Amino acid sequence: MPHSRLRRQHPGPVWRLFSSAGFRFAALFAAVFLLAALAFGSVLWWGTAGALERQTDAAIRADVHALTDRWRDGGAPSVAEAIEERLAVDAEGQTLYLLQDADGARQAGNLAELPRRDGNSAWHSVTLSHEDGPPGEGRLMVVELPDGGRLGVGREVGEKQQLRDLLTEGLAWATGAALVCAIIGAWLMRRALERRLAAASGTAAQIAGGDLSPRVPLSPHDDEFDRLGASMNTMLDRIAQLMDGVRGVSDAIAHDLRHPIARARNGLEEALLDEANDPAALRSAIERGITDLDNVSRVFQAVLRIAEVEHGARRAAFAPLDLALLLADAAELYGASAEAHGQVLETEWPESLPLVGDRDLLLQVLANLLDNAVKFSPPGAVIRVSAAQEEDAVLVRVADQGPGLSVPDRARVGERFFRADAARTTPGSGLGLSLVRAVVQMHGGALWFADAGGPPDHPGLAVLLRLPVSAGTEKPAA
Repeated sequence: MPHSRLRRQHPGPVWRLFSSAGFRFAALFAAVFLLAALAFGSVLWWGTAGALERQTDAAIRADVHALTDRWRDGGAPSVAEAIEERLAVDAEGQTLYLLQDADGARQAGNLAELPRRDGNSAWHSVTLSHEDGPPGEGRLMVVELPDGGRLGVGREVGEKQQLRDLLTEGLAWATGAALVCAIIGAWLMRRALERRLAAASGTAAQIAGGDLSPRVPLSPHDDEFDRLGASMNTMLDRIAQLMDGVRGVSDAIAHDLRHPIARARNGLEEALLDEANDPAALRSAIERGITDLDNVSRVFQAVLRIAEVEHGARRAAFAPLDLALLLADAAELYGASAEAHGQVLETEWPESLPLVGDRDLLLQVLANLLDNAVKFSPPGAVIRVSAAQEEDAVLVRVADQGPGLSVPDRARVGERFFRADAARTTPGSGLGLSLVRAVVQMHGGALWFADAGGPPDHPGLAVLLRLPVSAGTEKPAA
């Protein structure tokens, strides 16, 4: 059923750009690229500027702990002495100290004053004045001493701040460059996607125009686009095959049904125009017409049953069964027919062949195979039916001593209404093996043909089919 919902048309180029899959993939690529760049910048920041700040804070904290320990051991004089010692060895002037008593009087250090108390925060940023240079910035930790005094310990971080500003500026430029690279990469990615999809899009447009011959060209890379193109080509081959099959079926129906319908009509017309009005002749004409129309009805019923099987409508009838019993029933039914034709039917299979499937359809398969074997074997021929249990399947073989099939004909056996040249004079519609193939495929089995081992001029035909014990466990044969 065609898709009935109408899409809104947005002819604007901007809308087409934003609505295209290539743009969305490109935008995703750009977003991932930018996120990766930001993650890299964050890690770089954490490992440089962040590390410098953590190192400075750790040094200040360790110095505070050391001086508070000195205060507990020797009081304020001991701390003042330790501060003077530290300032004496600080040739670069990077350390900051100030010790105040309870009244706020300066006892030691190189700071003029401490920041005012700010809640529970011990860390402060202070501006430092230099006589021979611009103001600097310091990071200070202030703690309260047990006697009411205050101790401030810090480091001048002006140079580190300059380094951090320089790093920030570099990361900003790097982010901008990453954004430009992301945009360029996204544009290139979109162009690459459009270029790779152009062939498939062009092929689809030609197919939509009614030409089923084009195929998607494939590159030697065997990437995802090539695999998609290969899948599309396989689909198109299958569609072309089905279309050819539909045309073949239509031609075959027109050819095979025209004659019996015309024959029935002519017979009835002749009986109607017969001036003798012989009741026996009229009855005979009606019976022949009914027979011809019954043959037409059987052809249509066979076509409908094949379609039903191919669509899997009979899967609900799958149940455990014993194929040996079905083989026995079919052999008993066609043993008499073979004997009437002067043939011998030989059978061989184990006592039990359990599997899961549709009993009626499998019996129909065996009946079709035996009917063909009896039909195409000459008098005195031996027809052999055998079956064997494999690891996870049952293998059935039906061999006759008829004319056999050529290799090209074996590839076409199973097509609806196909009949080999040797079978043109034999009654039939060419649908028996089509039903066999459809049933075997519905059961997940495989069907193939081989010579039965006869002389070159009369090799016979062996039909082999493998049915999985649990239906659907094997891949159907083509």
